[in-house]
Amino acid sequence: VELVQPELAGDLDTILERADEVRTMGVRANADNPEDAELARSFGAQGIGLCRTEHMFLGDRKQIIQTFILNEDESIREKAVADLFAAQTGDFLGMFKAMDGLPVIVRLLDPPLHEFLPTKEEDIAEIAGELNITVDELKAVIASLHEFNPMMGHRGCRLAVTYPEIAEMQTTAVINAAITVNKEHPEYKIVPEIMIPLVGEIKELKYVKSFVTATADKLIADAGVEMTYKVGTMIEIPRAALTADEIATEAEFFSFGTNDLTQMTFGFSRDDAGKFLDAYYDAKIYESDPFARLDQNGVGKLVKMAADLGRQTRPDIKLGICGEHGGDPSSVEFCHNIGLAYVSCSPFRVPIARLAAAQAAIKSK
Repeated sequence: VELVQPELAGDLDTILERADEVRTMGVRANADNPEDAELARSFGAQGIGLCRTEHMFLGDRKQIIQTFILNEDESIREKAVADLFAAQTGDFLGMFKAMDGLPVIVRLLDPPLHEFLPTKEEDIAEIAGELNITVDELKAVIASLHEFNPMMGHRGCRLAVTYPEIAEMQTTAVINAAITVNKEHPEYKIVPEIMIPLVGEIKELKYVKSFVTATADKLIADAGVEMTYKVGTMIEIPRAALTADEIATEAEFFSFGTNDLTQMTFGFSRDDAGKFLDAYYDAKIYESDPFARLDQNGVGKLVKMAADLGRQTRPDIKLGICGEHGGDPSSVEFCHNIGLAYVSCSPFRVPIARLAAAQAAIKSK
């Protein structure tokens, strides 16, 4: 109730109905598994704006990706990729079914590989035994993958450049799942959307996209079906925003990853900024946390510039935002005002984001 502006105060259902009438911005939720997708739908989500596939490698599955990372034996690595493929295919089947044909954007593997590796002594010893190597040998491998600034290191599309087999495997899982569900439910007309993260240069997008499209096109042809798909990117590096007209020649959609875009534009880490931001609030340097409320004067200008440049190249380009800002009312209003099509946030923030989108749509009318 506190989020409702005085001039728009009224029954929430009425506001949401009004928003559905104007339909200038559809609200999606972040969902990483079928359960999240169903939860998001129950809160009124109209699609999945971000499926973070690395979250599918947690729990028991972490051991599979550890085997891939830590083994040099090609046959063992191939087996690990096959196991990951089986797990991801099942997840995507469940997600496509849960969404009943609504849009689903799947992001290729994003975090640096060291995040999947053990840190505790007992875990290191256990995995070393499974791999039949010494603890010191395993520690040497882990040390070799250590990065001083991993959020700006070997991650995102850089992983796909180094390990194209991961991008091919994930594309295969997405497309196969979509084909299967489309056969069961032809009324869904699923159009899978594959997002390549952390692009900053058109050539790296083109390079990784070549693996995605070659894999997808062959699967669709071999299955003898008609199915379209989209390949896009997450705009989260300032250089990508500045060259968005070039990026749009290869990307059919942009999703603005404002968490990382904020980090890189401000030049400080979201994980460490809490140590000094209170002093900034006390000194009135910042009025609010830029990771919670979008910095419209700086980061927002980059988002608007990229949206405008993208439309110049590809007038029908689909534009959205994912990240924590997707659940902040003032950030949602800003996204509406610059013409983004959707916001994506975690399932429990969907009602707030829907309300904010409704208010912004009514206000603009």
